[in-house]
Amino acid sequence: MKKLLLHSCCGPCSTQVIDFLKNDYDITIYYYNPNIDTDEEYNHRLSEQKRYCKIVDIPVIEEKYNPSEFLDQIKGLENEREGGARCAVCFKIRLLKTAQKAKALGYDAFGTTLTVSPHKNALVINAIGKSISFNEGIEFLEGNYKKQDGYKKSIEFSKKYNLYRQNYCGCKFSKLDK
Repeated sequence: MKKLLLHSCCGPCSTQVIDFLKNDYDITIYYYNPNIDTDEEYNHRLSEQKRYCKIVDIPVIEEKYNPSEFLDQIKGLENEREGGARCAVCFKIRLLKTAQKAKALGYDAFGTTLTVSPHKNALVINAIGKSISFNEGIEFLEGNYKKQDGYKKSIEFSKKYNLYRQNYCGCKFSKLDK
């Protein structure tokens, strides 16, 4: 089986993607999300990610929380609409770091759970991932995990395992949009 470093934004989004990929890949979750607005929210999502991964026996690599990595990169895009240019930069930040970590640790490929959300544009995410893949020299696993009721299944998994489901993407700008 290929070794896959799978970026995850949160436990609920990872549930269905892990279930979908677990028979074809040796998965490790990579939790890197400098976009999350507060320490409290970051740690809550991280603890839920770890709790779920312990249940399904998937290792987690946790990156240090550093919100300035996100805020510095999106300067000038603060007023963009949700799903616009700011989000594309955010995807790129997280996917690039995932690709670099995967390559450094000897993984065969990298991917992300972001496309399970109906609020995330899979075409944009996959295009960014493919570009990073080409530039970094490591395979990107394309996906659109919201298809075939993927998002609905993630909600069902979340209920089954009593996972905290946040009601916004994570950044303070998406929170304001709510």
